[in-house]
Amino acid sequence: MNEEPEGGDLSRLRQLNARAVIGVLRGEAPLTLTEIAGRTGLSRASTEDVVRELVGQGWLAEAERTTGTVGRPARRFRFRVDAGRVLGVDVGGHKVLAVLADLDGEVQAGARTAVTPGMGRRQRLAAVDRVIGECLERAGVAAEDLWACGVATTGLVDGTGRVMFSDSLPEWTGVDLAAHVGRLVPGRVLVENDSKLAAYAERWRGAARFADDVVYLLAGLRTGSGLIVGGRLLRGFGNAAGEIRTLPEAGWIRAPEHLHAWLAAHGTGAVAGAPDAGPGADPDADPGLGAVFAAARDGDRSAVAAVRRYVRDLGVGVAALVLMLDPQLVVVGGGFSRSADLIVEPLVAELDRWCVRTPQVRVSTLGDEGVVLGAVRLALDHVSEGWLGTRGGPAGPPGGVGDAGEPGRPGSGQPVV
Repeated sequence: MNEEPEGGDLSRLRQLNARAVIGVLRGEAPLTLTEIAGRTGLSRASTEDVVRELVGQGWLAEAERTTGTVGRPARRFRFRVDAGRVLGVDVGGHKVLAVLADLDGEVQAGARTAVTPGMGRRQRLAAVDRVIGECLERAGVAAEDLWACGVATTGLVDGTGRVMFSDSLPEWTGVDLAAHVGRLVPGRVLVENDSKLAAYAERWRGAARFADDVVYLLAGLRTGSGLIVGGRLLRGFGNAAGEIRTLPEAGWIRAPEHLHAWLAAHGTGAVAGAPDAGPGADPDADPGLGAVFAAARDGDRSAVAAVRRYVRDLGVGVAALVLMLDPQLVVVGGGFSRSADLIVEPLVAELDRWCVRTPQVRVSTLGDEGVVLGAVRLALDHVSEGWLGTRGGPAGPPGGVGDAGEPGRPGSGQPVV
């Protein structure tokens, strides 16, 4: 850490040093001043000054001193995860889910409600309102205490939080989710595509924790992708990076047709052994289509063939992304990931067929909470990137929806894992 100010910008230097100190304390056991200095690269004197300031602002607190040691124990400091809270919301075709988390991202309360893909705009937004209110009530937290809110939705989202295009939900194109949720949450509201945030969550706490370059595949009633490049969520100029499903040649449009064709030939009722909607089940794993996987698992040759045709078409688009990005890892998530035993092996075979180098393929470990956890992390990034310089301390949330920065700039919520 460079402690010499450039251009006399002492305030900027203090912000950088403070962020460095908070960065080494978040998610860690309490540390002494010497340990903090060693991990940040700051001098002992600078570390002491920064810690003193952060304690006064409420970001840090002194931990209880241990007993039973010879002499006076060294003072240890911890990050105050309870200083503020963030909200994550997942607005999907089959569910609306909201969770409240502390500043380390630990979920403290949640609420969800079932919705349907054919539900109109007003009904879906009303469900969002109910779920947010219920989540806050269960947590015993007032909306004014929220520092930021991340919202995940299907479709393309612009930098202001408006859905630019959605072909999965009726009347959803043009919805200004940031403004709508901003009526309920006074802090900054950030909105992002659900596949992208699912990828982000896998990089944070899921199957891709130790990978910097990742292709995330959302396999379910719809197919989508999220890309992590160099540890960062890849958005592209217009936030449309990874939307390969719109290209017919990629195979993602026709892939589910093989499963629907099997259902049409064998009836739409779920069969014995089909995935149910038990705890942790993803509503995007439609019980009818789940019947195809269940039948394949039971040895039905026609079902096995349908699943193989589905994976073959799926593999074309995945192979295109792999050839373009050369990722370390491909993560399979979404509702159909519950049938990974039938998907992963043939998918690897398809990648072997088309790719110069086949990356490792893993299955999501986050279940149906991956998207909402990505929304939580998006909100936490805004806290980390923008608020230390604008608020001075955790006394209350900064500006609201209109407090927008450029994508990729501090304070904009641009994901950096």
